[in-house]
Amino acid sequence: MLPSGIEIFALVGLVTVAYIIANIFWDILLAIQAHLIPRLIRRQVDLSAKYGPWAVVTGCTDGVGKAYAFELAKRKMNLVLISRTEEKLQLLAREIESKHAVKTAVITADFSKGQAIAREIELKLKGMQIGILVNNVGKQYTYPMYVGEVPEQELWDIININVGATTLMTRIVLPQMLLRKKGAVVNVSSSSELQPLPLMTVYAATKAYIRSFSEALRVEYQSEGITVQHLSPFFINTKMNAFSHRLQENSLLVPDAPTYAENAIDTLGRVSHSTGYWAHGLQYFFTMIPPVLVRTYVGAVMNHVFRKDYMHNVKPQMSFL
Repeated sequence: MLPSGIEIFALVGLVTVAYIIANIFWDILLAIQAHLIPRLIRRQVDLSAKYGPWAVVTGCTDGVGKAYAFELAKRKMNLVLISRTEEKLQLLAREIESKHAVKTAVITADFSKGQAIAREIELKLKGMQIGILVNNVGKQYTYPMYVGEVPEQELWDIININVGATTLMTRIVLPQMLLRKKGAVVNVSSSSELQPLPLMTVYAATKAYIRSFSEALRVEYQSEGITVQHLSPFFINTKMNAFSHRLQENSLLVPDAPTYAENAIDTLGRVSHSTGYWAHGLQYFFTMIPPVLVRTYVGAVMNHVFRKDYMHNVKPQMSFL
């Protein structure tokens, strides 16, 4: 006897509920593994021994990249610092060396130039045992805009930096990691990848690329001793989010860069994907419950609020000038 429509509906409902409950428990276990255990044990992994003596951090003179560099130095990793401003790089290198007994090297590179800079970086990294690559460099919209409003150069910069830099830097360091059969690639993405994001359309699309790139790369090299970690943080109090005053105050859900970096590095080698910060992990869980259409609509509403914040802040400045 065939089941009735009501029985089928009830069965589907039970399977759905079971799936949701299983995901909840799985997410809880991952959160405990990534965030709670490191704080309970308080035993830091020897990153240099596990991956190699040098770490490369791109976009390292501000925000998350700078905090990541300091946190890696605290854990005794030598650092190759890559950014576009020579003066800032030299100041950062001196500060890190004065606080931590590590070596530093600096490479000035403007990733908006695309492929043209790749060869120079490759030559400067030649012969160095790069254990960790942190693909952090990224470019955000100046403020939430419709695609037709975004300056053409800004669009190209976002694509070249967010997509090109991560891809090229990974391609540069992989060969020597493969020779040693160890290494870690950390790709810093964004929660904007979780759905299409109106008013930050191109930015969110580049971050969706980072997620897809990371997941495929992990499968390609999982048998070669290479760790590929993908981080998708929510809002962090950095200059990148300066378009809204709401994102320039530290809170439980909007940590500063040092807090985020300390949490994120604790997850390296423990989970292949993470938001990097325990409170963002809670946000991730609740964000993913609604369907994509709902998330897209909520993202649009949120960005309209941030756009108004920016416009409200800019108008008084313009009238003063």
